[in-house]
Amino acid sequence: MDCCQFPLSPYPVELPREDFHLMMKLVRLLHSLSVQSAYQVLLEDSLPASARLNPGHHAVMMGYDFHLGESGPKLIEVNTNAGGAWFAYLCDNPLANRFAGRSGQRLLDTFLTEYALFRRVMDARPETIVILDAFPETQFLYPEMQAFAALFKQAGMNALIADPQMLQAKNGGLYLNGLRVDMIYNRHCDFYLQTPEMGIILNAWMNAQVCLSPNPRAYGLLADKRRMVLWSDPLKLGELGLSRQELELLDKTIPHTELLESIAVEDAWLSRKQWVFKPDTGYASRGVYVGDKLTKTKFAGLNPQHTLVQQRVPASITKGDDNVQLKTDFRLFVYRNRVLCVSARLYQGQVTNLRTENGGFARVFLV
Repeated sequence: MDCCQFPLSPYPVELPREDFHLMMKLVRLLHSLSVQSAYQVLLEDSLPASARLNPGHHAVMMGYDFHLGESGPKLIEVNTNAGGAWFAYLCDNPLANRFAGRSGQRLLDTFLTEYALFRRVMDARPETIVILDAFPETQFLYPEMQAFAALFKQAGMNALIADPQMLQAKNGGLYLNGLRVDMIYNRHCDFYLQTPEMGIILNAWMNAQVCLSPNPRAYGLLADKRRMVLWSDPLKLGELGLSRQELELLDKTIPHTELLESIAVEDAWLSRKQWVFKPDTGYASRGVYVGDKLTKTKFAGLNPQHTLVQQRVPASITKGDDNVQLKTDFRLFVYRNRVLCVSARLYQGQVTNLRTENGGFARVFLV
């Protein structure tokens, strides 16, 4: 793989250790919330059936995205199929052609742990793992899927990259190319398995026929954007028995978020410059509008029941050559409560993108 074809920025980014430690504290708190029975009960009625099923395991490759504001880091969103780990790895290992060493082993161990938890057998290992996405060869992150497939093959597993329509249901399980699928590394953006093409996956998931990670349960508890509304609501949080320090941490790191329908239309329009408007089921910054760029026509077209308004936290700035200013966000790749790696993304424009010249994933130095 030629790393030069990938969106890697030549500019390193500094991250104060104090801010990084605060990010990690928030990650650990949110994970602890997700496994708390009171938190799960609070969400139960709002989750679809696919997310009410508890498989007994968690989710590989979680991503926590932060902006670094004047008052410290602010969580912008959580992702259950966060992409870019391969690019982040290349930032530190520009000549690499595969995940290797301790970093590769840490990633591999998360998948093995997931499968062992699914099977409830400590040393269980999947024989066949499928990396799943819609039309994967056309995806921008297909090289990353190839890197993960190489990691799994090196560990002795059959590793296949597939579109969901390539799978077959038979003999009480899923099959691909005649091989029974033990585990799916799910990179598909139908998070709750609601589209027709994911029906075969949904059936296998609901019948515990395959280890699916990430999965609807993890998405519903942590990455559904409506969770940001709960995390910025002190009254609701007070029902969960959180300590004063935990409530203060959430108040400090979670930008205030609510549904558009909870704000009077005129008030939302007049205060739009302090908000970012997001679809509650969006991904990859699709349908996201920064308030001061939002036209009245676009505003009128927003669905109040399915649009989040989130306190705007401007991205920090990294200076490139000739004083070019690049907006900067930070992504923590996480398994459960453990940070696997951290990377920055540099860009210009309203929202995070990987199209800016000399932008893309960047190496992070703690200072």
